[in-house]
Amino acid sequence: MADSPVAAGAPPRRHDTREAFLFGGVYGAVLASSMVAALTRYGRTSAAGRRYDALWLLVTAFASALAHGYAHYIAERAPHRRWEVLRTLVHEWPLVTAVLPTVFLLAGAGWGWWPPNGVEYPAFGLNIGILFVLGLVTARQSARSWPAAVLVGLTDALLGMVVVVANALIK
Repeated sequence: MADSPVAAGAPPRRHDTREAFLFGGVYGAVLASSMVAALTRYGRTSAAGRRYDALWLLVTAFASALAHGYAHYIAERAPHRRWEVLRTLVHEWPLVTAVLPTVFLLAGAGWGWWPPNGVEYPAFGLNIGILFVLGLVTARQSARSWPAAVLVGLTDALLGMVVVVANALIK
């Protein structure tokens, strides 16, 4: 135990901004697609239903961010300063941010900016696009060539689709 970083007086492990952004982006995009698939399955295609779906997705994103931040706080089991738990929770902002485009699509359908029926398809496409871009950007940051980066982005988007479809089928 004497060799552990906590025992040696080192600060608890910090999740860097890039890691938090990527995790939150992927998690948020998959969460948004899965939620839209699940909510749409139960027939909410009216404007009021889409506004409700947008609100529910936002609440779910905040709850997921809270749960994930709290899990980090507990899992690190390091001596924490007074406001450390709030700082840990604030670092979950990428997850909430990643669902905002889908919230906007659903809310826009609820406000009559576009038809509420069928908005789940553009939302699904948008979130798969987010997964592609995240994969592309991370591959380029890892010094991969453009063709390799595009392949990584496509693979990430495909894996995201598989996860979302599996979630939809399970629920």
